[in-house]
Amino acid sequence: MTGDTVVPARLRTEYAEEKGLSPADLAADWHTQFDRWFTAAVTHGLPEPNAMVVGTADAAGRPSGRTVLLKAYDPEGFVFFTNHTSRKGVELAANPYASLVFPWFAMHRQVTVTGRVTRVDRAETEAYFASRPRGSQLGAWASPQSQVIPDRATLEASRQAMVDRFADIDPIPAPPHWGGLRVLPDTVEFWQGRASRLHDRFRFRRTDADGWVVERLAP
Repeated sequence: MTGDTVVPARLRTEYAEEKGLSPADLAADWHTQFDRWFTAAVTHGLPEPNAMVVGTADAAGRPSGRTVLLKAYDPEGFVFFTNHTSRKGVELAANPYASLVFPWFAMHRQVTVTGRVTRVDRAETEAYFASRPRGSQLGAWASPQSQVIPDRATLEASRQAMVDRFADIDPIPAPPHWGGLRVLPDTVEFWQGRASRLHDRFRFRRTDADGWVVERLAP
């Protein structure tokens, strides 16, 4: 460290956890294993344990990433909601594959998912949108997500216009350009930090429509 400058290469955390992750610890399927770890993350008190980094790529293969919140998961996949005209929405329309990363580093754990992306049916979108706070519903209508805007005042004015528009409407309907996306996993990897960077990594990998194998990966 020089003055007030932090040198990233000098930042180092040694994982002391020796319990690790073994094949005997794994559930029979990725969904049950994810449920165990997600429940543990919630119980541990991690801030926003459902936060995940969503990686997408455009039609030319140029990647982008952002953090969004997981809203549902089941044996079929992982669901989040977004504006379909946002950058991720446009990229997923052109290239319907994504990665998810759940960074539970306080527990020395990480889950990484890759898979195909499909839209959830409209009834599911409407049901989730109806459960959101009214302010969030208005925000979904007001924000032209990922578009360039001149200033904060423009956004506030758009929100006020939505407040006025829906003043006598309850519940507010979901915008037609807003909805749910489901990541149908081809791989789900569970990473457990170990000492000396010799971490444990196990990947559930789809082999066909119904079959999966579990593989240990080198750290």
